[in-house]
Amino acid sequence: MCGIIGYLGNNEASPILLESLRRLEYRGYDSAGITTIHRGKLQTRKAAGRLVNLSDLLVRDPIRGAIGIGHTRWATHGKATVNNAHPHSSNNVSVVHNGIIENHREIKKHLILKGYSFGSETDTEVIPVLCQKFLDQGCSYKGSVHKTVDMLKGQFAICFLFEKNDDLIFLARRGSPLVIGHGASTMYVASDALALAGLTKEITYLEDGDTAAVSRNKATIYSKDHQETKRPKSIVSINAIDLHKRGFKHFMLKEIHEQPKVLAKAIENVSADNWLASTSASSLPFKELEGINLLGCGTAAYACAVASYWFENLAKLPGRAEIASEFKYRNAMIKPNDLSIFVSQSGETADTLAALRYVIDQQGHNLSLLNNLISTMAKEGTHSLPIHADLEISVASTKAFTCQLIVLLGLALAIGKIRNKLEQHEYNEFQEVISHIPALTNIVLGLSDEVRKIAQFISEFPNALFIGRGLMYPTALEGALKLKEISYIHSEGMAAGELKHGPISLIEKSFPTIVLAPSDHLFEKTKSNMVEIQSRNGPIILLSDADGVEDISGEVDFSLTLPKVHSLVAPIIYSIPLQLLAYHTGVIKGLDVDNPRHLAKSVTVE
Repeated sequence: MCGIIGYLGNNEASPILLESLRRLEYRGYDSAGITTIHRGKLQTRKAAGRLVNLSDLLVRDPIRGAIGIGHTRWATHGKATVNNAHPHSSNNVSVVHNGIIENHREIKKHLILKGYSFGSETDTEVIPVLCQKFLDQGCSYKGSVHKTVDMLKGQFAICFLFEKNDDLIFLARRGSPLVIGHGASTMYVASDALALAGLTKEITYLEDGDTAAVSRNKATIYSKDHQETKRPKSIVSINAIDLHKRGFKHFMLKEIHEQPKVLAKAIENVSADNWLASTSASSLPFKELEGINLLGCGTAAYACAVASYWFENLAKLPGRAEIASEFKYRNAMIKPNDLSIFVSQSGETADTLAALRYVIDQQGHNLSLLNNLISTMAKEGTHSLPIHADLEISVASTKAFTCQLIVLLGLALAIGKIRNKLEQHEYNEFQEVISHIPALTNIVLGLSDEVRKIAQFISEFPNALFIGRGLMYPTALEGALKLKEISYIHSEGMAAGELKHGPISLIEKSFPTIVLAPSDHLFEKTKSNMVEIQSRNGPIILLSDADGVEDISGEVDFSLTLPKVHSLVAPIIYSIPLQLLAYHTGVIKGLDVDNPRHLAKSVTVE
């Protein structure tokens, strides 16, 4: 959510800021702006809507300066208007901000009484106005920033730019990530290292509570108590070429097609007999565990729901899938021998991070599954494992979801073996099943044209239902989420057995149902639900293997024949046509499938 970029160098700042903001578009936004300093004066340009609007504005009305800050805003306080777009300024101070200032109303009231004025609906504007007040009182830049930050409640990443000082960007981090990029007489600032791809590989990550004064030749960092401190430099491997679509029309389609490669990489890392022994999780008391809490939000929550079945069946441990945003607010019980597993693509998901902190406060065992091992969750949690999905840019998660499933499955198998709930031959057989996933994924990707025909049919309806039993139930939930995210079609996923307990009243000829029904021990039960739908004139799209499709034989509107797979890995294989269905439906409707409206890639506020 939102994106920050800053630049201090010897070149014109605005083109660099604009290009870096393009790399942050995947995070989700609805307005954008930049501020530079030229001849001692702050210059600001802002635009509502897509970044191209800001780009066009800069062509018509350019600004100069070799220092600047930029921002893509995802609206929280105030609508997506030019007036509410960042940067926000007050006389001598310009600010960009990620996060939420929880006490902005009290601060704003105080500042108005002091004679200061406001021009937006945002919480952010109190930051530059408050900082300006301290400057007016004679405080230094550093003193003004520290006094400002000390008064703010909430979580935030902030960049301050000061008129008449073209060699200083001041930073403050509490909760939301900020990084400093190092170059030759050039420095960069960003909320995500991805924005700096191709510009620098040497990065310093600010710790929670840090502030920093950044000039062209150095960065001075201060800890929570405002004492000067040191933070290590890291080398990041993100290359600008990773940001290209490589011949695909959209990043989402590219990332769907990257799944055979990344799944093979993830499988390689969880296939060895004792793979956990070489990870940070090796010291966890797996033999003594009595339960597993699985926590995530959105797609990650559905990965957790799938994994709950695996932990119960393979490791013989109660698996409790939890919505992270609800977990701490119901004062969840954390037992001494429970393991809480946190799943997040970014490692910055605010709700999941809050749940992690709750478990840490309760002194519970915790393990995070992440695509970014230098994220806040990785740093604050006790143990973490990578999911090996590589860079994912499209807002809707595809390859990160299936990689999360692979690592969760590998973890369930490993814990089952450690706890002597799986014999060695069973473990080997399951690993053999998993090894075929990349090849099976390639087969499913070859069905894209058939899925497009189904998408054409689905695109004509305002609603859709996804149903399944067993492991197909959470898979149906994920399929429904993908379709609503990408196509804006209202869609719902549910356990097939729940259909007759109320939702069947929705079924009619204008309400299609996507049925996930591999020909396993639950097929006949799901088939009976299809009969119930058919008798009420509901259109049916069946996803099954050849045996299942032949059994139904002409009784559905569309069928897609998938490879016959072991039920253990069916959620991974069946999720891929659901990704393609959402993608093709969105494209047919002419929508921006990489950046769906109102959505953000990394949700960094609760």
